[in-house]
Amino acid sequence: MPKSQLFAALLLVAFASPASAQQPPAVRIRGTIEAVDGAMLSIKSRDGADMKVRTTDNVAVFGVAKTDLSEIKPGSYIGVTAMPEPDGMQKAIAVHIFPENQRGAAEGFRPWDLRANSTMTNATVAETVKGTDGQNITVKYKDGEKKVVVPPATPVVTFVAGDKSELKPGAKIIIFGAVKKDDGTLEANRVNVGRDGITPPM
Repeated sequence: MPKSQLFAALLLVAFASPASAQQPPAVRIRGTIEAVDGAMLSIKSRDGADMKVRTTDNVAVFGVAKTDLSEIKPGSYIGVTAMPEPDGMQKAIAVHIFPENQRGAAEGFRPWDLRANSTMTNATVAETVKGTDGQNITVKYKDGEKKVVVPPATPVVTFVAGDKSELKPGAKIIIFGAVKKDDGTLEANRVNVGRDGITPPM
């Protein structure tokens, strides 16, 4: 390789590496807490794997509480877990309503791992009207918009303030972004816990 090409390649690596180093891969965890030992949570994941996650000293705990479809109004900031339909619509399989202080969190449209081919759209509700198959909602985010149908049986939840006492055996949880540390352990600064026995549906 000519020196000029080698130098260009090294520059590319130099500029790319810090970004990847600053953002270690995040791990999404759904499961049930089996044991708590101080800051360490032993979790049985939804696929049966045993996982250990250390919570940070300032861990934020949020309850995931059931709410009504009627709470989704124009201007609400929501997350829609959905399956794409052949006509381009998104068919919701779960909706979560963000509290106002989390408006803008992870805004946009992306693949999701609840089911094969599922998607997640975090966006602001522009319009909601009753349709033949459920509620038809148009959501807008910075790069575009999506039309979503929410069937009547779709679970709708909201985030409410929680505390560490909710991190106990039997609690159903979802951690959106546990961080894998250099020693291989997982660390979380936020844990979302299902309230009243519900499993976080997202």
